[in-house]
Parts: sequence; structure tokens; C-alpha cells
Amino acid sequence: MAWTLAQKLAIDLRNKNILVSAAAGSGKTAVLSERVVNRIIGGDGEKHIDIDKFLIVTFTNAAAGEMKERIGHKLSEHISQLADNSEIEYSYLEKQLELLPKSSISTIHSFCFKLIKGYFNELNLDPN
Repeated sequence: MAWTLAQKLAIDLRNKNILVSAAAGSGKTAVLSERVVNRIIGGDGEKHIDIDKFLIVTFTNAAAGEMKERIGHKLSEHISQLADNSEIEYSYLEKQLELLPKSSISTIHSFCFKLIKGYFNELNLDPN
């Protein structure tokens, strides 16, 4: 895919938190998926980052599902292109695919609900 300058910046910017805001259908999910996969795979001297270290918040459940699907597809593609002598990288990427379904890619409401359910006792809430 040919990225616009703004999209490429969102994909490649490092050492900063980013907020991607754009109109519907402008490619936000594709851009963020690409950014996450690049961080998982590493490269250019970057360390790998496990998928379960990310918090990715979307506005809709559909966008979260699509993002997980895109990330899984891109990781699978990358695995299929590995050379035969890449056992360590293969194992690492397989682990990322296993972690993907449990990763924190969700709406803000889903993420907050998960926190409340997990820490109700710290919040002095009834678990029911």
C-alpha cells in the first residue's frame, strides 16, 4: 500500500505517544496495524515488542476486531517469508500470534470494564 506522508509519519514515529484521528475510511486501522506490526517485528536496530505490551484503543468493536485480524494476517505473512534459518524469529512470531487474541486491542469501554472487573476489590466495589 502506498502511504501518504501523514500516514507514514504515524507508522514510523518513535519514542512518543501518538493519537491518530481522521475521517471514516481514511485508513486509520491500516496505519495503526502497520505501526504495531513494525514494532512487533522490530528492525533497523529496534527491539521486538510483544503484542501483550501494547494498549490499543479504538472507537468500535468492529475496528478492534479488524485490527486484530490485520495484525494476525501481517504476522502470518511475515512468518511465511522467513528464511529456513530463522528458527528464533519464527518461534517469536508464532508466540505473538498466540498472544494476539488476548491482547489489549479494544474500545475504551471494554478496556475500562476489564480493569474494573479485575480490580473491583481495590476499588471497594461489590464483585457482582
